[in-house]
Amino acid sequence: MSNPNVMLNFIYYSVSEKVIFYRNVNDKLFGNVLYPTPDVTEVDAKAAVDAFEAAILAAADGGHTAISARNDAEKLVDEVYRKLANYVDRTAAGDETSLLSSGFQISKKHVMTPKPALAAFNGEHPGEVKLVAKAIDRAATYHWEMSSDAKPGVPAVWVYIGSSTRATYVVKNLPVMTSCDFRFCVITPDGTSDYCAPVTIIIV
Repeated sequence: MSNPNVMLNFIYYSVSEKVIFYRNVNDKLFGNVLYPTPDVTEVDAKAAVDAFEAAILAAADGGHTAISARNDAEKLVDEVYRKLANYVDRTAAGDETSLLSSGFQISKKHVMTPKPALAAFNGEHPGEVKLVAKAIDRAATYHWEMSSDAKPGVPAVWVYIGSSTRATYVVKNLPVMTSCDFRFCVITPDGTSDYCAPVTIIIV
């Protein structure tokens, strides 16, 4: 699971949205006991936002000089809050509560989903299935088996369908619209492994 961090998506806000967002950060960050020594002072941050807001108003008539001045002020204020965002990230060290208290938006935690031992996908042609196994260290050979139309309460009949030196295998000429189960085991220098948990797929 990766730790959350500050998002810099505020850089892409409209100019009016930036003013609102930056003022909210000012209210929550400065004076926050969790962030005692920001890389930009409160005075400088607020001055940058005030100058940016004034430049926005001055550029409302569409004058080229005023628009250029607004763009310069935007670059300056964006850099101020990039620095503050980096400070928050560094200080919070991934603590979600601390990050949220800063006024910045944060990324969500990403849970790493373990790769399944075996996955089955319908192939490019009718009656074709591609099997993709989780690669096993020191595996010399993968042995593949299939069981067709298993019924509840009836033991599956497994049929050997082939071997490969890679963790993938393509099965062809299967009857369409039937249910098939697949599994594999590996042969390593230490011996033969148990078969993995089977996966089921409807052949199309």
